[in-house]
Amino acid sequence: MKNTFYYILIASCFLNIHAIAWNDQTHISVGKAAGFKLAYNLAAPDVAKLKAKNIEAFNHYVDVPKFAIITADIVRKQIENYNSPTDSTGHLYGAIVVAVRDYIRESKQGKSGRYNLCYAGHYIGDLSMPLHNMDYNEFNKKNHFSNDDIIESEISDNLDKIIITEIKIENEDDLINAIVEIANESRNLAYKLEGEQRNMTKEEAYWRISRSSSLFKAVLKFVGF
Repeated sequence: MKNTFYYILIASCFLNIHAIAWNDQTHISVGKAAGFKLAYNLAAPDVAKLKAKNIEAFNHYVDVPKFAIITADIVRKQIENYNSPTDSTGHLYGAIVVAVRDYIRESKQGKSGRYNLCYAGHYIGDLSMPLHNMDYNEFNKKNHFSNDDIIESEISDNLDKIIITEIKIENEDDLINAIVEIANESRNLAYKLEGEQRNMTKEEAYWRISRSSSLFKAVLKFVGF
């Protein structure tokens, strides 16, 4: 835990802290619960941000205004901004789509492409983190790290608390619709937390992670991994 905190403290010197979402064991647990053989790599995209900085960091969140509704059109418009170092409002939703696309494309070319799935799994984990789906306002700044860390110390021993629900993905439109649904849930909880001036409960955090693991499992099935 001390090492994790030290890493995040150092990384925050280089990056806007709201680019950090969940912590390492929480991200890895998303993959484990989804049955991903390379789950240990799901923390790697946060490591990449240390040197890639905004080229990678802006893929991890979206600054969603309080009364905005996330739609499929918003997701599609973000796709072209993947890896953009200038889109500081974030493009997490589009990043998920492109990471999945890249895996499919490279697989068709006879390449492994598996690291694209590691990015996709990480982004899908970020999707369920409420504070990555709201404005980076004073509440977000004050409470971001404590919410990232809320189940970090225990989740690897409590994978049974991650509940997998069926999500059907047969094409990219299905993926986008699932992203929209989970993003709006996360946005709603984020502003509920702000209104009540509190952090997530552990139960809320486990449910958010359950939503990410469920979507990631559906993605793995869709791409045949």
